[in-house]
Amino acid sequence: MFFLLRLVRRTSQHSAWVLPLAIICFVFVTGWIAMTLAQPGSDIVHPANYWWWFLVTATTVGYGDFFPETTGGRLVGAYVVFGSITTLAILFSRISAIIENAKGRRMRGEITFSGRNHIVLLGYTAGRTERILAELLSEPEREVVLATWEDQLTEHPLAGEDRLHFVRGDLTDLSALARTGLSGAHSVLIDARDDNEAVTLTVAANAAAPTVHTIVALRDLRVQRTIFRVDATVHCVQWHNTQLIAEELSDPGIAEVYQELATAGGMGTYSLTVPAGAPSGTAGAWQSALGRSHGATLLAVRTVDGIQVSPSWDLPVAPGARLFYIAADRLDYDEVAGSLGATG
Repeated sequence: MFFLLRLVRRTSQHSAWVLPLAIICFVFVTGWIAMTLAQPGSDIVHPANYWWWFLVTATTVGYGDFFPETTGGRLVGAYVVFGSITTLAILFSRISAIIENAKGRRMRGEITFSGRNHIVLLGYTAGRTERILAELLSEPEREVVLATWEDQLTEHPLAGEDRLHFVRGDLTDLSALARTGLSGAHSVLIDARDDNEAVTLTVAANAAAPTVHTIVALRDLRVQRTIFRVDATVHCVQWHNTQLIAEELSDPGIAEVYQELATAGGMGTYSLTVPAGAPSGTAGAWQSALGRSHGATLLAVRTVDGIQVSPSWDLPVAPGARLFYIAADRLDYDEVAGSLGATG
């Protein structure tokens, strides 16, 4: 039903219905006149019955409650059948042409996306963009609009992916950006061919949708000083870190968390090893000791079975295990172990 309504809405914007409707109306009226002449006084030509007889005859259902009884009446019936077949043939051919044209426009990037809460990618780099798209489309409900310059791509890069929409044009033109639905987007990634172009596209995106969360991939992070003059809320990330870019697009703010962890003077990531002879415990006990007494967070535990990120609180932590945590300063085993005993 949804597909049928969408098809009717799309075809109603074209002239596909005009000729078939004109033909079927002509056949309806002329058939009524002809049947009146062929079988005067027949129940078929009664206004309350003719429309029903015409419908079942035109669709070749033929219930048999009304039927012509003379040669002339049968000829009129044949006329109605052939007229309806002609109408349907014309209608289906025109609808097929509209659908094929829509597919062609989708492949050529000529569409206008009208959805909301999607992700917009401005720019294309062979191989790299496909990796970013794979990360983003791994979320089942996510829709993505890829917008490229005219000379970057000639057709949809992933034609079989219905959640990826493709737009081509001048990416500095606000009308082209409007076709991506940028004003209603969840976030936008500017992944330009160089940092100068990245600045230009940031200006354009900011003019088109100043409130949308914007991420700019830069080869030289010093360029972010220029970008901040355009919009201080833009998040700049290293161009080569595609996974971080995808995470920031889906969950804005993650890049800032990573940046904070990598900045001297703030919270940092550290590790400590449980020495031989120390009592065994659980990851939950260590998490409580780190958090309550030192304002730290346990990230992962490496045991003989390998590393476990965000470990279960029931995970055994035996001597030799290595704990990775976030804290303001490095902690040694003894001061944390004292807190461990207190929490136990």
